[in-house]
Amino acid sequence: MAERTRTAVERRRAEQDLQHLANSLERQVTARTADLDRVWRNSRDLLVILGTDGTIQAVNPAWPAVLGHAKPEVIGQPVFDYVWPDALPGYRRALRDAASVSELKSFECRYRHKNGSARWLSWRFSLQDERIFAYGRDITAEKEQAAALDQIEEQLRQAQKMEAIGQLTGGVAHDFNNLLQVVSGNLQLLSKEVADNERARQRIDNALAGVNRGSKLAAQLLAFGRRQALEPRVINVGRLVAGMGDMLRSTLGEEIEIETIQGGGLWNTFVDPAQIQNAILNLAINARDAMEGSGTLTIEVNNAFIDEDYARKHIDVEAGQYVMVAVTDTGSGIPSAIIEKVFEPFFSTKPLGRGTGLGLSMVYGFVKQSGGHVKVYSEDRQGTTIRIYLPRSIQAEDRLAETEHGPTSGGTETILVAEDDEDVRATVVEMLGDLGYRVLKAVDAASALTVIESGVAIDLLFTDVVMPGPLKSAELARKAKQRQPDMAVLFTSGYTENSIVHGGRLDAGVELLSKPYSREALARRIRQLLDQRQLDMINAANVETAAAVNPVRSPRPLKILVVEDEALIRLDTVEQLQDEGYEVVDAGSAEEALILVKSERFDILLTDLGLPGISGDALAEKIRELYPQIGIVFATGTSEAPAIGDGPKPVLLRKPYDNHTLMRAIAASRT
Repeated sequence: MAERTRTAVERRRAEQDLQHLANSLERQVTARTADLDRVWRNSRDLLVILGTDGTIQAVNPAWPAVLGHAKPEVIGQPVFDYVWPDALPGYRRALRDAASVSELKSFECRYRHKNGSARWLSWRFSLQDERIFAYGRDITAEKEQAAALDQIEEQLRQAQKMEAIGQLTGGVAHDFNNLLQVVSGNLQLLSKEVADNERARQRIDNALAGVNRGSKLAAQLLAFGRRQALEPRVINVGRLVAGMGDMLRSTLGEEIEIETIQGGGLWNTFVDPAQIQNAILNLAINARDAMEGSGTLTIEVNNAFIDEDYARKHIDVEAGQYVMVAVTDTGSGIPSAIIEKVFEPFFSTKPLGRGTGLGLSMVYGFVKQSGGHVKVYSEDRQGTTIRIYLPRSIQAEDRLAETEHGPTSGGTETILVAEDDEDVRATVVEMLGDLGYRVLKAVDAASALTVIESGVAIDLLFTDVVMPGPLKSAELARKAKQRQPDMAVLFTSGYTENSIVHGGRLDAGVELLSKPYSREALARRIRQLLDQRQLDMINAANVETAAAVNPVRSPRPLKILVVEDEALIRLDTVEQLQDEGYEVVDAGSAEEALILVKSERFDILLTDLGLPGISGDALAEKIRELYPQIGIVFATGTSEAPAIGDGPKPVLLRKPYDNHTLMRAIAASRT
């Protein structure tokens, strides 16, 4: 009996132990299942169970988070429906391999997000119990970062290549342009001696045409290498494009229809007017060739903004406000395989002999040197659009004076020529002598300074920028102005280096005539500077006379009426005059000024000549009828003030002017 009882107790104890063990195992399984469920739910990686045929049996919450599709949308669907089309062959092979082996190395492919975008995923497949367990990680960000890094590295390599070519072209251009100058100058001098020989003149003209082609080639190389000396002005590109209509029509021919689109409220930009005009003309000629002489050319000018995201993807682009010029054609387009090469020098799709391959290179270099950006959009047989982005300027538009045309003339003034190249020096001395000037010469900057310090009166110093010796040309010019303040200075060079050019732009107040130049270009530029010198000396003399006649300012401050349609210029001028103690009233138009003079009396009228509506000189005539003795100052970009009836002679104030020049003009207007 006791034995039976002991056996029953042991059995119950064993059953209890088994029950405890079962409960413990159940708790462990529940905990393990909960852990696995948490991993399934919380994993940022995609966990997918597939049938061997590719049917999706289960997905974790990372699937909708990464690819956008809700779980019910994908269960039971073929996984191939979500793979990017060009990745399907590789994906199918990976599934077949997974169905035949237990483990597969990771592979990458693109999936399609619900919104249509692409996502890069890195996968590992494992086969168990006739099911494929897939583990996917989103590597889109890493792929984009790697692509961006590759793009930046390529842009850096391109920039370094362009810098190297720029240094090479700069050094070559100086000697090359000196040679062209010798050839060009002597040909032009020779043409006078064979004026009656038609055959000889024709040969000279052919040779000069070759010189011009060589000059343009050198200029294009310098532009591509960002080594040209830009002379930027604040301009309205829309106005410039509108003024190019006749030139474009004559260049492109009657079969090309030209359309222009200009946005409202167009901003100004700070750019070299001649270079942007050349850039647009180059693009138009390329478009004509792409359209084989027949089609539509559209030139659009509008305001634009480049955002931070775009700037991050382009190493040499800054975010900000730009003026955009787009040139679009209906031509053959550019194949995608070569679109990245179109800005490279000497790359051309034209037949042999139909172009140098430097047109777009010149555009690219000029725009980059101006702080801008160029972008090409094209498809084969679908036309091309090239967009130029130029940085916005908040300054008032400059008035551009026309100096490249009209008759040439010489003079009798004294000119000092400083040039180290013997052949160039001899040629330019003879050209200036033929124009009637008295010419002195020097072989370097030090010799030129010796001539200046000798006391001989010199009206203009004409000096090469790059010369041997310790004394540089820029320093020569500074010392020359110290010794003879009224002397005009004109630099010349085939390559300006950095002595008078900084940031790719000519220093303020510097005048440059690039080599090679023609006799006509030399004559016009010399005459322009000498005429301006004479005008400045007259104005200075008027100021001195006014100071001698009226040494003491009148008891009341002079009252000045400032008439200027450009608000920024007007406000700046008013502030300068007020700081000098004058009483100032301003008007934005001649019509507004005429209303003011009927109720107030003014001592001086300072007016812009190019006013909208009634011009500045017509306004001055009307005010002189009311107040015959009022002083008149014309602010303008021209070199001559119009005559206005009786009374004090009008004074010319050339734009742009500084405070000192403004005060001299005000004083001179009272004499």
